[in-house]
Amino acid sequence: MIIELGHFALILALALAVVQTVLPLLGASRGWSGAMAAGGPAANGQFICLAFAFAALTYGFVASDFSLRLVAANSHTAKPMLYKVTGVWGNHEGSMLLWCLILALYASLAAIFGTNLRPSLQARVLGVQGAISVSFLTFLIFTSNPFARLEIPPMNGSDLNPLLQDPGLAFHPPFLYLGYVGLSMAFSFAVAALIEGRVDAAWGRWVRPWTLAAWLFLTVGIALGSWWAYYELGWGGFWFWDPVENASFMPWLIAAALLHSSIVVEKREALKSWTILLAILAFGFSLIGAFIVRSGVLTSVHAFANDPERGVYLLAIAAIFMGGALTLYAVRAGAMEAKGVFGLVSRESALVANNVLLAVAAFVVFVGTVWPLVAEMAFGRKLSVGAPFFDMAFTPFMVAIAALLPLGALLPWKRGRLDRAAAPLGGALALSLCLGAFVWVTQTGGSMLAPIGAVLASWVVLGVVVDLANRAGRGKDVATRIRRLRHLPRADWGKSIAHAGFGVTFFGICALTAWQVEDIRVAREGESFDVAGYTITLEDVRGMRGPNYEATVATMVVTFGARDVAVLYPEKRFYPVARMPTTEAAIDNGILRDLYLVIGDPQEGGGWAVRTYVKPFANWIWAGCIIMAMGGCLSLSDRRHRIAAGAPKSPRAAVPAE
Repeated sequence: MIIELGHFALILALALAVVQTVLPLLGASRGWSGAMAAGGPAANGQFICLAFAFAALTYGFVASDFSLRLVAANSHTAKPMLYKVTGVWGNHEGSMLLWCLILALYASLAAIFGTNLRPSLQARVLGVQGAISVSFLTFLIFTSNPFARLEIPPMNGSDLNPLLQDPGLAFHPPFLYLGYVGLSMAFSFAVAALIEGRVDAAWGRWVRPWTLAAWLFLTVGIALGSWWAYYELGWGGFWFWDPVENASFMPWLIAAALLHSSIVVEKREALKSWTILLAILAFGFSLIGAFIVRSGVLTSVHAFANDPERGVYLLAIAAIFMGGALTLYAVRAGAMEAKGVFGLVSRESALVANNVLLAVAAFVVFVGTVWPLVAEMAFGRKLSVGAPFFDMAFTPFMVAIAALLPLGALLPWKRGRLDRAAAPLGGALALSLCLGAFVWVTQTGGSMLAPIGAVLASWVVLGVVVDLANRAGRGKDVATRIRRLRHLPRADWGKSIAHAGFGVTFFGICALTAWQVEDIRVAREGESFDVAGYTITLEDVRGMRGPNYEATVATMVVTFGARDVAVLYPEKRFYPVARMPTTEAAIDNGILRDLYLVIGDPQEGGGWAVRTYVKPFANWIWAGCIIMAMGGCLSLSDRRHRIAAGAPKSPRAAVPAE
């Protein structure tokens, strides 16, 4: 009965999404306040219905109701409870239901917290958001129904993909979807502004928190996925430039550009057309990501589905919304007149350069991702674009952004002098160069990647320190400086923390890439071998049974000289139901290095395949991501960045409906 009610709630949500689309848009165009006001209740009702539907599907997984086709295909009675719950979104149908739920959540939040928006703008935002919900709910109900029943239920299920049975990946999709779908709000604001033909500082202030929230969730989701790939897949890397990895990275880059561009709109009422275009492209890349993950046109270990028919439907959704929005943009972009003018040397110009670098970097990733598909369709050739292309083509843009960031943060608005802005950074530059020289001198061989990474990372972090010192007031007494820093807006602190996190991640990637040591060999039980100064002993290999898997577990003792370092237990698991093996690396984590051990298959001549990695500063990559996310959270908590901030107390009375 609960499942049927969930199915009914899903259909009712579609009906409410239609109401949310039609009435507010019609009311805004005709000036009907009652029709415009209907958008909020419809959005809230849609969210309640989808929350109930999602809860009903979760109940089916927890109760192991194998009469549901989705549960039978993605669950098993022996599976731990955590993965029964996360199995709800560990498949195509359930993940799309989660996508629709988050779409409705954002619309509901816009209805609740957007009361200080102009009534016509709020109505159009909710209407556009409702149209997106209609398209995805139609896709879900008619092509991917999560509540489909089986005539003859099996005694047990087929189990969830073993690679997804991991805490890191369990929460990776929800955070990504909160980011993907969060960009739909920026898209809705952009389309609503194009319909009205009005973009001003208030619009920039309203769109920033939605973009910031989406960027924040994407940061956490990408970091979780990278961390999972690092410790779960056993290959020792943190980023593979896989098509699905790129599908999440491209919206992150565009969202970062949009976040910085909206600042210019809010502060200076400039870059209006560019900001609108970025908002359209950001959500467009999210739709492209959904197509890549579910169409099967590009193979990936992360893909949810391999169904060309579903892919065509998703491609149609992307074409309709992107095509419609870009057509509207072409018609109305000329009306987005910029009021603020600025010189070549100014903070606006630095933000424009930042935007261009981020946007071109995203385009490079997009070209590398889809080029194999284009080559096969246009030229009949099967090509593979791998990490070497992306590393060479993408890295220069990140280097340029890191080099520009501290100077851009110190430039004044409108116009400034380069020498005056750069003067406080002299010490930071000298210290960064000294640190790079120290790294270059002390490293034994290796490339210039680590010294360059040290220079740029320290330049970014020290630039943040200089910026905060300037804000505290040079020449002031300590008490005054502390008081000024305490009273800095949270958004300013958040920006500084996020920039520092970028510097930390930048150094972690450079150091790990330049200095990691890899050793692959065959080792016998009781045998010892040396890697980068560590002595590793394979003491024994034994079998073990888990709740729903069988495992081969090695005991490996690590010493450094006479000092005991760690006892590690790498595993190789086999899931009988799914008939699939997985690798569980054993990692001795540290601030300055990770020691990473993997046990492989037994060898014909005796012994076991063993892979050993020494990975310097590996955890700095994810520490930097955490710091960036903390900066985003702090900025999001700033009252000025919430939609209601700075608005009149009675906006509906002050601004008549259009």
